[in-house]
Amino acid sequence: MKRVITFLLIISVALFFYSCKKKVKTIPQPEKKVEKVEKVEEKVPKLKVEKLSEEEIFQRKTIEELNKEQVLKMIHFDFDKANIRDDMVPILERNAEWLKKHPTVKIRIEGYCDERGTVEYNLALGEKRAKAARDYLVSLGISPDRITIVSYGKSNPIDPRHNEEAWFKNRRAEFKIIAK
Repeated sequence: MKRVITFLLIISVALFFYSCKKKVKTIPQPEKKVEKVEKVEEKVPKLKVEKLSEEEIFQRKTIEELNKEQVLKMIHFDFDKANIRDDMVPILERNAEWLKKHPTVKIRIEGYCDERGTVEYNLALGEKRAKAARDYLVSLGISPDRITIVSYGKSNPIDPRHNEEAWFKNRRAEFKIIAK
């Protein structure tokens, strides 16, 4: 008898849970309408990109911009020397080629020294360095009438430190464009 009661109890619990179960109605979804999109091409006027020659680019730049870009590269010197180092020759040759492409340009070569030595000595050495650079450019075909020189001695150091690396950077000749 216990078995029958247990069986009936299990059946009644199952029926109870089955009858409590929610019935989910499925609502039909409306059909999604996909609109056809037509490709519309706007006629945008094409910008005419002007390709400028090197000379036109040069003419549009100011002297300040050209000097800031350092189109003419500086050279460096050995301690207490004014002769052109072998590794500086290619730089001077590139500077000369650029000057040949722009024959109206006038430049100033500025000679500098490191901090060692007296003011008078360094002014004289800076002048010798500027002259050496000018003479080398003249030997490469640049007219001396296009070149002026000045010495700043040990004033205006690039690197204010007091070591060999800084001194090397400061022993230099810089090339500044002064007229186009």
